Amino acid sequence: MQKYSVGDVVRMRKTHPCGGDQWEVIRTGIDFRIKCLKCGRVLLVPRPKFDKSVKAVVQQAGRE
Repeated sequence: MQKYSVGDVVRMRKTHPCGGDQWEVIRTGIDFRIKCLKCGRVLLVPRPKFDKSVKAVVQQAGRE
């Protein structure tokens, strides 16, 4: 199981209706709050759905 932290940028399996597929993690926990980097829309996604929907971590926040 992958650990996600606030500030990570992830690529999702499905594209958003605006055409963007990259999202920034704003909040973690039982639910994930993510923000579309193309249009700025914010969604609240349950952890199990988020784990299944992530295709790749594009950028990790503050970790080297």
